[in-house]
Amino acid sequence: MEKTYNPELIEQKYRDLWETGDLFSSKTNSASENAYSIVLPPPNVTGSLHMGHAFQHTIMDVYTRYNRSKGNQTLWQPGTDHAGIATQMVVERQLGLENISRHDLGRDKFTEKVWDWKSKSGGTITSQMRRLGASVDWERERFTMDESLSKAVRKVFVDLYNEGLIYRGKRLVNWDPVLLTAVSDLEVISKEENGFLWHIKYQVADSDESLVVATTRPETMLGDSAVAVHPEDERYQHLVGKFINLPLSDRKIPIIADDYVDKEFGTGCVKITPGHDFNDYEIGQRHNLEIINVLTDDAKINANAPISYQGLDRFEARKVIVSDLDKQNLIEKIDPHTLMVPRGDRTNSIIEPYMTDQWFVKVKPLAEPAIDAVKNGSIRFVPENWEKTYFNWMENIEDWCISRQIWWGHRIPAWYDTEGNFYVADSIEEAQKQAGIDAELTQDEDVLDTWFSSALWPFSTLGWPEETPEMSRFYPTSVLVTGFDIIFFWVARMIMFGLKFANDVPFRDIYITGLIKDGNGQKMSKSKGNVLDPIDLIDGISLKDLLEKRTQGMMQPKLAEKIQKQTKKEFPNGIPSFGTDAIRFTFTALASFGRDIKFDLKRVEGYRNFCNKLWNASRFVLMNLESKSINLDAELSSQDKWILSRLQHVKTEVEKHLEDYRLDLMSQALYEFVWHDYCDWYLELSKPLLENAKTKQGCEATLLKVLTETLVILHPIIPFITEEIFEQSQKLQSKSTGKLISQPFPELVKELQNADAETEINWLKQFILGIRKIRGEMNISPGKPLPCFIKSYSKKDQSYIENNKAMLF
Repeated sequence: MEKTYNPELIEQKYRDLWETGDLFSSKTNSASENAYSIVLPPPNVTGSLHMGHAFQHTIMDVYTRYNRSKGNQTLWQPGTDHAGIATQMVVERQLGLENISRHDLGRDKFTEKVWDWKSKSGGTITSQMRRLGASVDWERERFTMDESLSKAVRKVFVDLYNEGLIYRGKRLVNWDPVLLTAVSDLEVISKEENGFLWHIKYQVADSDESLVVATTRPETMLGDSAVAVHPEDERYQHLVGKFINLPLSDRKIPIIADDYVDKEFGTGCVKITPGHDFNDYEIGQRHNLEIINVLTDDAKINANAPISYQGLDRFEARKVIVSDLDKQNLIEKIDPHTLMVPRGDRTNSIIEPYMTDQWFVKVKPLAEPAIDAVKNGSIRFVPENWEKTYFNWMENIEDWCISRQIWWGHRIPAWYDTEGNFYVADSIEEAQKQAGIDAELTQDEDVLDTWFSSALWPFSTLGWPEETPEMSRFYPTSVLVTGFDIIFFWVARMIMFGLKFANDVPFRDIYITGLIKDGNGQKMSKSKGNVLDPIDLIDGISLKDLLEKRTQGMMQPKLAEKIQKQTKKEFPNGIPSFGTDAIRFTFTALASFGRDIKFDLKRVEGYRNFCNKLWNASRFVLMNLESKSINLDAELSSQDKWILSRLQHVKTEVEKHLEDYRLDLMSQALYEFVWHDYCDWYLELSKPLLENAKTKQGCEATLLKVLTETLVILHPIIPFITEEIFEQSQKLQSKSTGKLISQPFPELVKELQNADAETEINWLKQFILGIRKIRGEMNISPGKPLPCFIKSYSKKDQSYIENNKAMLF
């Protein structure tokens, strides 16, 4: 073995060897009765993997490698997601640098550009996964827009439509006026911002009375359809059923009574604008109110408003409307007000509730069996508390808007004739049969929400709708490893679609991980300048390159100076190289049930030291056993029996913690065993044993056995260093047993559990630690011989002293 542990050389060697040897293949162990499968949550092809990806990929790889070692036929299914809006925005931004818009190119040429980007970005992602040691079955790599997966998407859409579970209609949606598309709730970030509350007088028609309503958005009053009061509010009961003269308009709107109104808040009067507020829309449906949209798709006032405001941007219109109301003495007062403002997570533009034609899925009929699947134990959430979050959302589920007004994604399989009739079909040929052979058809311009195709991922990747051997072998999958932030948007939809189309749940367990944050508990983001690239932790990065990486292409360049200052303080010398195994061990040790996980480089440094310690310990063992004939039947000393007994306990702990998804406790148990039991104690105790002819052979056999089995147990966490040490240890074996990745997990040998040996060596450890403490307190050099007087000892103590003289004196 090399004297110094060099992760870079080792990692390159085994990345190539594992793949060329087909050692990640799902065909391995094909004769096994048991199958184990995980689908990789497909990373978006928008760039590169972040720390959260690396964290979850490590967890999945630990389970994949472990199950391989247990003899199960194992599939870790890889792939990437086309990521609709996110990817389109990246490509549009690149084109913008050349002063080219997607409209300049047209749909076909633009999507060609996106496919080019996908090829480049997808390659980056797979390269990073390989660097992290991900043992996925690369031959089965999939992309959500592969033809086989697109076929599955079209079939699901057509089947749901034919069952009446997909429909097209006008509904209020989250609308991004910059992207000009509907966006999901996940893509809307609501934050507290300072604004104003305008109190406006609404005159009751044919009366001297007026009602005062408060609004944070005066421009939407142009679309008001009613004013609502609480039915039990005595102040206004005499006005219910009468009309209001809507200010700045020639319209009359009714005064209605609805329980939604809080009579204790403000004046107890609420303006109702069904076309521009989700709550108002529901009230409008209850009272059959007119839905008036007063905005264009780019958030300008449209022709449904008075002509004096038409064409104004929504915020410019606000100023003009407030001014006009003031001139008419209709503003009673203006209060500063803190409000939640919904912004698009990509454009930062204020999202509008907007009435438009969209495609929707009726999800309530799909949600009921998905709720039952968790209640009856077909699916288990880990930790269990996430069940409440799941039920809360599923039991209050709304229809799902699945159409997006963009170009990149799965085109909606619907075709329109010249009269506006539409035909839903798998292909234009099928649509033509429905419409009539002579009909001129045009495909719907919209694409599907990216979550629609992602919801099919566990079974579309296995070949569905075809009845493939992989479907019957690996579905349902064993576990889904994912974050809590997408329980609603992805996990729940996979369960609904899996039950509906694959006739079973998509996974048995759902392991919800925490969110990786920086050392101060802050979310990692480009704008905060605290993002860490997992590859930079593996290879190291200079301060200069780190500064450039953190400030390049910033959406808010003014933050660059602050980020540079913060980075220089935190990493004055850049980031050193830690190697993949140290990063993986860190991630595994952090895999607790906590919601937020602080990532501290000091912990990575600690696990890099662990790898060094393991390397040096292995060198010691192999150097002492070199050219020796190992006698596996040799008599064992108490020290040998002790370490073998401790090893059996560790096997039990590791398997229990894996079953419970407590990788943090598993890592802790292995760290304690290797660092303290094996390296600090047994290797030191072995030195006098190796010098004694009576104990030498037993010690040699134990050193090799414990090292070999420990490498197998550690391998799922730190695969590179363990594979290299194992290869070196093969020189001591009578015949090669192959690669470590293919070794069976060591079985528990109950006969080797030895309470007497553990009691004896624990006594010995306490004796030695007591002497060390005295030396420390009296400042006596560790190398100086020390006479020892033992007082008041038992027969058991005497036997322990006799057995361990070589270690004590």
